[in-house]
Amino acid sequence: MKFRILRGAEVKALLPMAACIELMRTTMIAVSEGRARIPPRTVTPVGAGMLGVMPGHLAEPDCFGVKLLSLFPGNSAAGLSSHLGLVLLFEPEHGLPVAMLDAAELTAIRTAAVSGLATRLLAREDAGDLAILGSGEQARSHLEAMLAVREIRRVRVWSRNAAHSTEFAEKQGARYRLAIEPAATAEDAVRGADLICTVTASPEPILRGDWVAPGAHLNVVGASRIAAAEIDTAAVAKSRFYVDFRESARLEAGELKRAIDAGAVTFDHVLGEIGEVANGKAIGRTGAADITLFKSLGVSAEDLASAHYVLGRAEAEGVGQVVEL
Repeated sequence: MKFRILRGAEVKALLPMAACIELMRTTMIAVSEGRARIPPRTVTPVGAGMLGVMPGHLAEPDCFGVKLLSLFPGNSAAGLSSHLGLVLLFEPEHGLPVAMLDAAELTAIRTAAVSGLATRLLAREDAGDLAILGSGEQARSHLEAMLAVREIRRVRVWSRNAAHSTEFAEKQGARYRLAIEPAATAEDAVRGADLICTVTASPEPILRGDWVAPGAHLNVVGASRIAAAEIDTAAVAKSRFYVDFRESARLEAGELKRAIDAGAVTFDHVLGEIGEVANGKAIGRTGAADITLFKSLGVSAEDLASAHYVLGRAEAEGVGQVVEL
């Protein structure tokens, strides 16, 4: 039994952002049309972090597997990703394990790619003033995703650590030949922005709704636990609110739960899954002044589709380490 092992650098080379955004479109449509089985993930506290287990099955392409992921928010101080782990992929005929892929790189790319899809579907066509709250791995990948779907004319970045904002601005500005502006406050970063990505590890809101300009689109990504929230209730209430998967949102969308508990909205505030916007079942933006919001939690279907795509390219190009089990 042959088993292929793919490192992070190999995953990155085989999964370009533009291709992953297109892949996430078909994947999220499959999720919304019931062609994926996505059990709720389990999260186990372990020391200074958590262990997440995300199993799933995709009908198209036919595959199943599991992502095992550790989340250690303090890892950046050691020069490591906060999300580390593995994706194990199985083939459907006999249930043979066929591949193991680095989960950190896969997660970074596919998460930003789904935000890219949401931005393409929900943001104004002329949106190009981008604010990024956060300066870590997801900030880097979200910048790449936003550049892939909109013509970006201005970028501002904010982080609680000003040195991190400056470093992000310098490195990513040089990479993309952009003048990226470090912002002194989150409010300064988002003032007048029509694209906003929140990609922090903050358990409490760092973005207030009264800072958000009419017509803006938000990708709210960092908080993935029911007890955490990156944006306040006002931001939730004033937006046209979309999710990746309703059942995940019921269990894990902290911003939505706080707004519901406050009596500001009901669960019907969720206007649709992003796959439903993509297939035309749900209406997206209705006018230039709408504030649209995509709450990203991440589902295993995204990992499985990405892993299957990467494995296919790796087999065709002879990339990775092949071992016999």
